[in-house]
Amino acid sequence: MIVLDLSEIKEVCRKISDSINSVVLGYEKEVKLILVSLLSNGHVLLEGVPGVAKTTLIKSIAKTLGLSEKTVVVDGVPYRGFSRIQFTPDLMPSDITGTLVYNPQTREFEPRLGPVFSYIVLADEINRAVPRTQSALLQAMQEREVTIGDKTYPLEIREKGKFFFVLATQNPVEQEATYPLPEAQLDRFLMRIFMEYPPSLEVEKNVYRLHMSRVKEPYEDLEPVVEAPWIVKAQETVATQVTVPEDILEYITRLIRSTRPQIFEPAADYFELGASPRAGIFLVKAAKAHAALRGSSEVEEVDVEEVLFSVLNHRLIPSFEKLVEIEVKGERHLARYKLIKEGLDLIKKTVR
Repeated sequence: MIVLDLSEIKEVCRKISDSINSVVLGYEKEVKLILVSLLSNGHVLLEGVPGVAKTTLIKSIAKTLGLSEKTVVVDGVPYRGFSRIQFTPDLMPSDITGTLVYNPQTREFEPRLGPVFSYIVLADEINRAVPRTQSALLQAMQEREVTIGDKTYPLEIREKGKFFFVLATQNPVEQEATYPLPEAQLDRFLMRIFMEYPPSLEVEKNVYRLHMSRVKEPYEDLEPVVEAPWIVKAQETVATQVTVPEDILEYITRLIRSTRPQIFEPAADYFELGASPRAGIFLVKAAKAHAALRGSSEVEEVDVEEVLFSVLNHRLIPSFEKLVEIEVKGERHLARYKLIKEGLDLIKKTVR
């Protein structure tokens, strides 16, 4: 595998960010975190109220990578560049992965591959599908392969430049006709990123200016920055060329262990269940990708802290009593985030 220069990764990712930020305004940090996840070969769960450009952001990423709904054949298997799956209560697992269909002419069953056979998959409103349908996607995310009949198909073929990246969205406000993802399944996502309202009056005015003279969505005008094989090369470069010094590895380990109430007693005020070793592995990978975006071959403390909340917020089970206290004060859908952030801030101060 060809190794890229870290300065090239920094520059290309800057161009991708600038391109996306020109049509999705006010979400520079969220775009950066998604790129970190992509370089880490992880998946992302975007959470936010309706209308904050979650779907538009994901489509913009696909555009900048030159991925559309056109089909590309890799090793005899057809893959789309980009697929959107609208999750609904009546969606079946086979609607995602595919199934065997009987051909009366040949009198044989033939595979019909589902939309999961793509480079980038948008799982829109994932919490509206029933658990067995959610599990079909989450299993494919974990194993990066799908079995249809007696044949197993890969979703990732790295030597051919084929990656597999899932970005799911969900609305934290509505609870009716939804099926919350279990904690164990949330763990399949490298990051859960919360998209809030535009950060300022001026930014929101600029959003309206951007759209008021257009018929098409602004992201449709975006041009590709790189092609898909470059992403695989960048992922390999981050994995092999970015190092984690011993003191930073110790810092990450202490952070993870301190989220567990049985090890760090004050954590019991915030968390019922702390982070697992898998969370630590993902935190290391995300910190390495963040360092690469700076053009650095070595992870620093700032890299860990920039990705810490997004990597851990869906892996920590907050204290129920404290959660109720915050919910009573208002903003119920933000209560979990506020409590986990408070707990992690305390842990960071202690570990330092």
